[in-house]
Parts: sequence; structure tokens; C-alpha cells
Amino acid sequence: MSSKTKTIATKEEATPALVPKLRFPGFKKPWANDPLAKSLVEHKLKNTAGRDVFSVSMESGIVNQIEHLGRSFAASDTAHYTIGRRYDVVYTKSPLKAFPFGIVKQCKFDGEVALSPLYGVFTPPNPHVGLMVEAYFESPSRSKAFLAPLCQKGAKNTLQITNTTFLSGRMPLPTEPAEQQKIAECLSSVDELMSEQARKVDALKTHKKGLMQQLFPREGETQPRLRFPEFQNAGEWVEKRLEDLAKRGSGHTPSKSYPEYYNGGIKWVSLADSKRLDCGLISDTAIEISEKGIQNSSAVLHPAGTVLISRDAGIGKSAVMSLSMAVSQHFIAWTCKPRLLSNWFLYHLLQKSKPLFERAATGSTIKTIGLQFFIDLVFRVASLPAQQRIADCLNSLDDLITAEAQKFEALKTHKKGLMQQLFPSTSETTA
Repeated sequence: MSSKTKTIATKEEATPALVPKLRFPGFKKPWANDPLAKSLVEHKLKNTAGRDVFSVSMESGIVNQIEHLGRSFAASDTAHYTIGRRYDVVYTKSPLKAFPFGIVKQCKFDGEVALSPLYGVFTPPNPHVGLMVEAYFESPSRSKAFLAPLCQKGAKNTLQITNTTFLSGRMPLPTEPAEQQKIAECLSSVDELMSEQARKVDALKTHKKGLMQQLFPREGETQPRLRFPEFQNAGEWVEKRLEDLAKRGSGHTPSKSYPEYYNGGIKWVSLADSKRLDCGLISDTAIEISEKGIQNSSAVLHPAGTVLISRDAGIGKSAVMSLSMAVSQHFIAWTCKPRLLSNWFLYHLLQKSKPLFERAATGSTIKTIGLQFFIDLVFRVASLPAQQRIADCLNSLDDLITAEAQKFEALKTHKKGLMQQLFPSTSETTA
């Protein structure tokens, strides 16, 4: 054997096998890290028969555009759109925040649909490979590592990548069809559990929405259509100005020219906390201010239990403070008079009244609600015991929704960890 042949042989022997950390029994062959072109084929079939147009969503997959978005964004003539068939793999080439180089999904419906001509549509050798490709791209880090070297950013942040370039990227996949099937079936079972849990959460949210329509008087009515037995004969709800039931407080932003006004341990609700609202209690904030920030501005420290509502940038979003907090000028804070108004009743009343706030908002670029609207705001309210009974009922339902949502998040975390075990790392292969 020549010295050159010995050198090549030595390098091959030194290359560790590409295998996952977690593997089904009976499979020992190393995985391949080949270009996707060896597993996917672009079919280029066009929508000459006028099929329904589908869109691609990170959360919902490939779904009917009208059902998902409420309207069609397709061209009047979709004959040049690409056909998507069951098990096809679709690459969108549309940037999202967590997926700046686009997303990849598998078609999981029967029949054929029309897909944007901007998408890449590819056929796998079997449905199991297609599902594994989709699962691989569900990870933002894996998706970025695969696509970033292949993509170029064009004008207006558009992605420049051809379907051929996409298929040139390398992905670790098992070479044995039986192992592909085992992994795909495992992932499918987790996906089915997640879908079932998501439907359960959605059903509870729908139930709550319908219940709130019954527990509060509808517009133009003086009493609710559904009452708890002990309040059946309580009569009509009384119309009151909210300012007569709760103390209205405003907010302010301390000057950012003075660093000492910030990071002082006082929770301060701002637009950065939008995702923390509409979830009942708010216990933490993205930004904190200091005692000096309170003293040297119009900011006010509101007591625990205060109900806040956003007057712009997320109009109508509300929450109950779990501890003393200050708020920015984008919020109104209501401190309920304890003998007249339950803070949790007010929270649910505000939640139910979101359409009212959306109608009251004005402005072209950024909509906002003027202060006078809140000064004049009138609601029909029940007696305090009835308020508390309604609030307790809706709080219990919120707790149930939260518990079921947490189960869904646990399944997502489980799948993420499972994927890290089922797919080998091309940078850290094991012998």
C-alpha cells in the first residue's frame, strides 16, 4: 500500500461515525450527511386546475389561506402557483423573527392545493423523510445553521436563494428506511399529543368567551342572561361611572437622561410588557425605576391589586398588579374602592369590553384612547357579592386554561429535547 493510500485510510478511520445520542434498538449504521438533493426532488407542477390557495404558518403548518388569515392574498390568476401534495416539503423563503431565513413545513393533508410560486416545493422518497426534514427545521438554531450559509439578503431584506441552492445544503438523515419510519412515527405521536392539547386549550378559551357573554349584560341590556342561583332575584345591574367606583391613576416615564432614575427595584409597566398583559396578574416588568425616578417625575406608585389598562399600542390590554408598581403614560391605573368594586371583576369586565375600547381609539399611525373617554366611562355593575362570585368563577376558569397551556408548553419542551437526542450533531459526532 502506498503512503498516500495509507494516509487516506487513516483519515477515514479517524472520522467518527455520524450517529444520534438516542437510537431505536436494531439500528447501527451511521447516518449520512448528504445534500438534501439526495432526499428531495423539486416537482414544479403548476396549478392549472384552480385549486384552493394555502399559506404556510410556523404554528399551524400548511393551511387554507382564507381560513387561516381571514382573506385571500393570492393573485387573481393562480395558474402559475405550484401544486402542493400530501407529504411534499415546502420552503417559504419568507423571514420571520425567530426564523430569519424562512421556514420549512410538510404537507399533511389529502389532495392537492396551490402554493405561492415564491415557495420551494419538493417531494421526498417517503413520508417519513419529509416529516424528519420538517422536524429538523423546527429548531431556530438548526434552521439558521443550515440556511444562513446558503442565503443572501436582497433589497428590503428579501431572501436570495434558489431551490437548487436550498437542496445543496447538507442534513444528517438515517440511511435505512425502517429507521426513518421509526423516528417519524415517534415524532408524529408527539405532534398528535401536542395538537390534542392545543385543541383543549382553544376549547377552554372559546368556552370562557361564551360564558363571559352570558355573565355580563350585553350592550343595551340591563342584566346578564346567566346568573348564579343565589343572585337570581337580585334585579338589574346598576349603571355607574367607573370614576365613582375606582380611583383613576395615570403614568409617566422618568427622564432617560438620568440613569439614576432607573434600575432601582420599583416595577414599572411599559410597552415592553405587552406580552405580560391579559394574563391576569402581572408580577414582573421588563424595566425598573428608582425612588428618585418617582420623586423627580410625574410617575406614581400604585398599590397592589390595582387594575391597569393600555390606552394605546395594545389597546384594551389589562392586568392586575400583584404588588406596588408604577406605569408609563400609555396606561390608566384603577384602584378599586373595596366596598363598591372588586378588582378582579373589573379586570374581567375590561377583558369583555375590548371591542368598546377598540372603537374608541383614534389616530392614523398609532391609535390611542383620549383621557376624556376614561373620565366618562360608564359600566353596568352587579352588587359586590355578585361581582366576587363572577370573578371567582372566571378566575377558576383562567387557572384551568393556564394549567392546560402549561401542559402544552411542557410537550413542546419535551419534543425539543427529544429532537436533540434523535438527530446527531454534525459538529459533535460520536464514534
